[in-house]
Amino acid sequence: MNFVELEVPGVWLIEPKVFGDNRGWFFESYRHDEFAAHGLSDMFVQDNMSSSAHHVVRGLHYQLEPKAQDKLVRVTRGEVFDVAVDIRKGSPTFGKWAGRILSAENKLAMFVPAGCAHGFCVLSDTAEFHYRCTGYYAPSHERGIHWDDPAIGVEWPVEAATAILSDKDKRNPPLAQAEINYEWKAKE
Repeated sequence: MNFVELEVPGVWLIEPKVFGDNRGWFFESYRHDEFAAHGLSDMFVQDNMSSSAHHVVRGLHYQLEPKAQDKLVRVTRGEVFDVAVDIRKGSPTFGKWAGRILSAENKLAMFVPAGCAHGFCVLSDTAEFHYRCTGYYAPSHERGIHWDDPAIGVEWPVEAATAILSDKDKRNPPLAQAEINYEWKAKE
């Protein structure tokens, strides 16, 4: 696997080594030793799947401490633009974002640490999205930030007029008004 840390510290793009022949392909989607070598959490306790239509935007979501989650995300069908936003108070990249296209074809994954809000926009007709989480879903700790907050400035590949959001995501506040309890912890 090839691990590349993105513009936001702790957000990693993970490219597997794909082995293919006339039968199809094979790759390792997770290896404890390689994740540990990069200091990444590996105690996944819950897996989630979602299916979404073209132009659906999900996010930007996170859970407050002490129910925060690291996420390892991958697309198993279709294509999405995946985004992580740093919401760790005191971080040198607070309010900054990192985004990449994840698809079934490119087989890339993204590791999104606790302290980052996460979201994605579907670029294909439909997309299936797989989340591995280090914490359980805790509705009382679930929070969100408005997907198109100009203070963050995510360069979404969809216009606001055509984006499809849940009612809950439409009501998410901007970053400046969001409830956040993460503190930046620099690596030693």
